[in-house]
Amino acid sequence: MLIRNVEIQGAGRADVRVRDGRIAEIGERMDGRSGRDGRDDPDLIDGRGGALLPGLHDHHIHLAALAADAASVRVGPVDVAGRYGLAAALHGGAPGEWVRAVGYHESVAGDLDRWALDDLVPDRPVRVQHRTGALWVWNSAALRAAGLETESGDGRFWREDERLRGHVPPVRLDLEGVGSRAAALGVTGFTNADPHPAGGLLDLLSVLPQRLLVMTVDAPVKLMLDDATLPAPAELAVRIASLRPRPVAVHCVTRVQLLVTLLALDEAGPVDGDRIEHASVVPAETIPWIKQLGVTVVTQPHFPAERGNAYATDVDPDDRPHLYRCRSLADAGIPLAAGTDAPYGTHDPWAVMRATVERTGGEALNAEAALNLFTGEPRHPARPRRLAVGEVADLCLLHVPLREALDALTADTVRAAFVAGDRITAPE
Repeated sequence: MLIRNVEIQGAGRADVRVRDGRIAEIGERMDGRSGRDGRDDPDLIDGRGGALLPGLHDHHIHLAALAADAASVRVGPVDVAGRYGLAAALHGGAPGEWVRAVGYHESVAGDLDRWALDDLVPDRPVRVQHRTGALWVWNSAALRAAGLETESGDGRFWREDERLRGHVPPVRLDLEGVGSRAAALGVTGFTNADPHPAGGLLDLLSVLPQRLLVMTVDAPVKLMLDDATLPAPAELAVRIASLRPRPVAVHCVTRVQLLVTLLALDEAGPVDGDRIEHASVVPAETIPWIKQLGVTVVTQPHFPAERGNAYATDVDPDDRPHLYRCRSLADAGIPLAAGTDAPYGTHDPWAVMRATVERTGGEALNAEAALNLFTGEPRHPARPRRLAVGEVADLCLLHVPLREALDALTADTVRAAFVAGDRITAPE
């Protein structure tokens, strides 16, 4: 493949030839022949002066859950309002069929349990997932249908997805749609962040055209922390040490989870590739500590925009100034990258970039730095990928030069995406 007349960051206008899945040549005014055997390039694309970038990589996403969205009812604060709105949403679909509802937050209709759901929908199995993804609430009809009525008095299941999976009807997963929509956004790779990947997940995800790294199956190993079951730092250190030399990716969404993680990494010793996922609350005094350990922070800088109203009431006032830091981490030299955390946040990396640039409170990044959050290496998310001879040809071609794309930060600027030189977007 030969892509003519593209803008390459730091190199100006050039032509790029791809052979055997890698960038073979970068130069000016190349002819339409491969140069190796004189044959015509089978695919020639006029870049029309648009920027050619490394393909975007979403460094933290939950692909099976995102694919299940097509068979789910959205019941978040932007989808429904109040008990009547929630009841109307849960009554949708064929009578007697299970209802899988996602995105719930207490601001919609307060705390939920089996009896609250029974009042709304008593005659069909209903299960509702909290916006965090950590909690499922089932009504009595669902508990009876699954044979779990005696196991959960209130119908609330905290981080029990793995066990519950065998008690519910199969959910149709629209993975083809996930792959095609991501390709249209210029996404050429994913890091799946489930802590306990289901058996057969790799085979299931093989339909995706993007490159794939699955935590725990591949490096790093995902470690979940919850305040209610938080291990002592020494206990977590033993767990981390037992996994070495593999790096770990530790889920940290509270101040105490971060502190326990830093203490444990101090004791176990960090290794190249260790990550802190989310880093939702980072007190200023911990920033030098994170820098010293050399771990990478993979965060969600769009959450303050998406969840601002909830954070204003749900988050401790002492923690609000420390939410989802970006600029202060980058200024300290801490390796920084981002993931959408979809379906628990938007699946659009460009929307994340815009939110990062538009942040208030001193944590905004400039547009180029926001783009770099999604162009790092899969196993080293803050290590930038560049277009160079010999590099894998995972590419994102834009309609416009880079400066225009950085001004807009919208998916509308994406023209095509390629994995190993193969186009994964629809033909023009």
